[in-house]
Amino acid sequence: MKTLNLLLKEARKARGLRLREVAQEAGIDQALLSKFESGKRLPTEEQLQLLAGIYSLDARQLRTAWLAEKVLSLVQYEDVAAEVLAFAESRIEYLRSSRALELPGVPARLQRKLAAIDELKARWQSHQPLNRLQLERMQDFFRIGYTFESNRIEGNTLTLQETALVVNEGLTIGGKSMQEHLEAINHAEAVDFITALATSGEDLSRRSLLELHSIILRGIDRENAGRYRKVPVRISGSRHEPPQPWQLDKLMEDYFHHYLRQKGSLHPVLLAAEMHERLVSIHPFIDGNGRTARLVMNLILLRNGYTIANLKGDNASRMAYYQALEKVQVDNEPAVFYQLVADAVVSSLHAHLDLV
Repeated sequence: MKTLNLLLKEARKARGLRLREVAQEAGIDQALLSKFESGKRLPTEEQLQLLAGIYSLDARQLRTAWLAEKVLSLVQYEDVAAEVLAFAESRIEYLRSSRALELPGVPARLQRKLAAIDELKARWQSHQPLNRLQLERMQDFFRIGYTFESNRIEGNTLTLQETALVVNEGLTIGGKSMQEHLEAINHAEAVDFITALATSGEDLSRRSLLELHSIILRGIDRENAGRYRKVPVRISGSRHEPPQPWQLDKLMEDYFHHYLRQKGSLHPVLLAAEMHERLVSIHPFIDGNGRTARLVMNLILLRNGYTIANLKGDNASRMAYYQALEKVQVDNEPAVFYQLVADAVVSSLHAHLDLV
């Protein structure tokens, strides 16, 4: 099998393209492309997809060569390289088998909860499709409630009624800051964005995440909206220390790869909870990480036929939410956070079913 750098170089030459032309079309620096072809540097997953499209290469073949290079870079100088590869092969065989779907690390109580959730989901889907007017009214009702609670978690002081007036009527509430108004408007628009995205053919990706975040910070922080942070951050009151800015590109690449790898096997509610927690823990943005992570969670739920899960923002609920997150971040124990999200999904499905 040809190495990745040879595949890329031969494909470019076969199409009669110069590095400069590829750089212009792909938006990748010419010097970086040269390093890809010499084998001195590996492209990111996003860059790999771009090059596959430009060269009309089989994406699966190219990705296989790319992954092989990544594995080789990790083990080539290890004395136990052969043993590592043999162990990895056995793990891959396991993950492809039905045993991987048994969720051995998930407590029995939570597995029973997931089974109950899927029964509620089936009941909800049996009422589909709703008539247009009924659907619009329900979506608006839950969009406002979700916007209110998600913003309240972050300290927004607009009441539920004030949130509805700002979002639906465009009113200005006396004594409330402009930022609080924008947070309500932006979040409601972001809910519309994930609702539309859930029914489209586009999946969660770097592009959709950055667009989602840009909506959240629109008019609030133009410089940082839709961009990964460039400075270190600390989370007030938390023992978890987010990674340094120079680590973000790789961590976020791994984040999307993990999603693609797990979405076919992990229960959607657990996947939604995990992608939520991972994004909050990486903390890739200066601001808006919590709101964006909860929206990503709900994008995954909506794509899989569930309803929007609304984590509450009152003091007790917010404290339980932060403590459950820290349990994963510091103690590597996700069960409490999984349970918290599962409970929110149950409440949401019941609330939706009560209205049909």
